[in-house]
Amino acid sequence: MTQQGVTVTLFSSLQWLFFIFANTVVVPISVGAAFQLPTETIEMTIRCSFIFTGISCILQAWIGHRYPLLDSHSGLMWGLMINMGISASALGLDFAIVGGGIATGILLAGAVTVLLAAFNLIYIIQKVIKPMVISVYIFLLTFQLIFIFFKGMFKITESGTIDLPVSLFSILIVIFVGFLRIKGGKILGNFSILIGIIVGWSLYRIIFPSDLPTASSSGMAFTFFPLGTPNLNIGIIFVSFFAVLLNLTNSFASIQAVADVYKEKVEHSQYRRSIFVTGIFAFITSIFGLVPFTPFTSTIGFLQSTKLFKRKPFIISGFLFTLLGVIPPLGRFLGTIPLTIGNAVLFVAYLQLFGTALNSLKGTLFNSETILRLAGPVLVGVSIMNIPPALFGSIPVLLQPFITNGLIMGVIISIFLEKFINWNKLTNKLEVGQ
Repeated sequence: MTQQGVTVTLFSSLQWLFFIFANTVVVPISVGAAFQLPTETIEMTIRCSFIFTGISCILQAWIGHRYPLLDSHSGLMWGLMINMGISASALGLDFAIVGGGIATGILLAGAVTVLLAAFNLIYIIQKVIKPMVISVYIFLLTFQLIFIFFKGMFKITESGTIDLPVSLFSILIVIFVGFLRIKGGKILGNFSILIGIIVGWSLYRIIFPSDLPTASSSGMAFTFFPLGTPNLNIGIIFVSFFAVLLNLTNSFASIQAVADVYKEKVEHSQYRRSIFVTGIFAFITSIFGLVPFTPFTSTIGFLQSTKLFKRKPFIISGFLFTLLGVIPPLGRFLGTIPLTIGNAVLFVAYLQLFGTALNSLKGTLFNSETILRLAGPVLVGVSIMNIPPALFGSIPVLLQPFITNGLIMGVIISIFLEKFINWNKLTNKLEVGQ
């Protein structure tokens, strides 16, 4: 490999590393806060998250779907676990009971997922997950992530108002990264995410030195089932079990979307291998109190923004990310990146995901009747995302994690619409001009 090739691979690997970090670090922190875990336990989950995310990325790129596709904490399960943790008091249960029920549900769903892949039964899931369901999922995932990153760009003061200087700085970083992406040419444009994080982080240290996150000095200590020992709370088990299986929608959507970017046809074996790996890691994540893993559809926006289509830099970044968990000082150093900067950069990166959602429709024709198969689930889901969960307080508490999750409800509505309505018949009416 030439000197230039080595340099490109190095910078590509670093950009992947920062992308993986930015998409991972917030998840265990927020889940730990929802379950009121002690600081040392949260730090343990962060390091475990780094270790297993890196290993999962390597395995998926090597023997799974074999694409450079981030495999990390599921956005769907992330939101569900936080809601369950926050709702523990409303359920009249201890955090350990709720967390233990979630762990049991994830373990059972992981076992079912492994069996489906091992015995080549994933066609059962594919019969339910139609192309339009995948499109609805990508649209709703786009909105959910953009809402998260947009809110995360703005620092909120103790009085509940926006910290104007920090928030304006985040907006400037968004403009800067967007400008690099559009006007930076091949080199600067492809590395706009990495440049944005480095520049934003450096300037933040200079302008707001008192607001920097502080690194921890605790040692490494593993705890099994930190959220709670597995139990038989049927309601919580069912909710988490169903959500993990529903999360397989993301596997199909992500693999198909990245294959479209490469202009390739997905082989059945790629789905099977990837889902098998996903099932195995469901066991691991539940043991260490982590959100289950899934291939990230949002990686498509990152790939389209950076043009980093080779697997080698991605695999190297997976190895480096594992080291961040194995060598605590490295992880603690990256942990000082301001979350407002990370969210600002990711906001730009994930704007591309909306294009992925549009492309997933693949020229589907709509009329005043067939538009309901897309508009209904998507707009209902987005509407639920913007309703305060407290308004659903009169609904049975075991149903609240479903009803208050716009992504889950939108996908469920789409599944029913595709199952019970013959949309092809209505589409044919459009084609013949009736």
